[in-house]
Amino acid sequence: MAQKGFHVAVVGATGAVGTRMIETLEKRNFPVETLTLLSSERSAGKTATFKGKPITVQKAEPESFEGVNIALFSAGGSVSKQLAPEAAKRGAVVIDNTSAFRMDENVPLVVPEVNEEDIKWHNGIIANPNCSTIQMVVALQPIRKAFGLKKVIVSTYQAVSGAGAQAIQELKEQSKAILEGKPFVPEILPVKSDEKHYQIAFNAIPQIDKFQENGFTFEEMKMINETKKIMHMKDLEVAATCVRLPVVIGHSESVYIEIDRDDVTVNDIRNVLRDAPGVTLEDDPANQIYPMPAFAEGKYDTFVGRIRKDLDRPNGFHLWVVSDNLLKGAALNSVQIAESLIKLKLV
Repeated sequence: MAQKGFHVAVVGATGAVGTRMIETLEKRNFPVETLTLLSSERSAGKTATFKGKPITVQKAEPESFEGVNIALFSAGGSVSKQLAPEAAKRGAVVIDNTSAFRMDENVPLVVPEVNEEDIKWHNGIIANPNCSTIQMVVALQPIRKAFGLKKVIVSTYQAVSGAGAQAIQELKEQSKAILEGKPFVPEILPVKSDEKHYQIAFNAIPQIDKFQENGFTFEEMKMINETKKIMHMKDLEVAATCVRLPVVIGHSESVYIEIDRDDVTVNDIRNVLRDAPGVTLEDDPANQIYPMPAFAEGKYDTFVGRIRKDLDRPNGFHLWVVSDNLLKGAALNSVQIAESLIKLKLV
């Protein structure tokens, strides 16, 4: 990694992902010379600590990006649409964690373990994929490289932190109210802006984001479309069902795949995943060893287990995939993209 330090800005610095971006930059010893922390007017004036020094959070404005080399955005799609082009215009490379630019054909959508080379054709903005997509493609890419890939059917079991700090608070308050026999009124999930809300405590909500005309939710369509774009497989068959569970941090996924070959064994899949970048294999059913969100929290890797060959299709396999949605699903992947920019001498 180059010795030169970089001027890095974090937009949305006080949010759940923004705070982890700051922590990840420090933990991975990213070469930061100057760190600028930006947020909405409401959060401006707060302080955050980086390498033992307090930094005051400023209101994000176009002029905030003067002299910035890399800007990590995680402040909502509307903020990204407004300010990311302004940052890029001023010479910063934007790594955007929202859905604002993910499907823009002129913006690379990157998971470094899968398609790092796509970074090379950026035009000032690089999109960070959806959290549930990231962990799935990290697990599938080594299998695809070794054995091909025809079909993916995924059911997700997603943590409330994916819906923000208010959803975490709602889960805690509802759980307490139910245990104490007190009434409560759901206000956040499944989608805050909708008219109807449901309890998340002791429940499972089969809706993440808004329903589309085809019956799939926007979250499900994100997984479908992003997987095809990241893997450069526009004809890959992908279907998704996304469910919100009363878990604070860590998304889990049941993934069924069909590969190009009929002669592959479970051990073949395990061997490929054992050495794969960003993957930890936890697959020992005899000793009840398998991934769980409670144990993935705070860890960088994507955990894969419960690998089974389908009973009816010789080219079919089932996997269980778990990752910290705020780290690999957001903050870490963004910082890894920034590291790749430096490695490829693009900043």
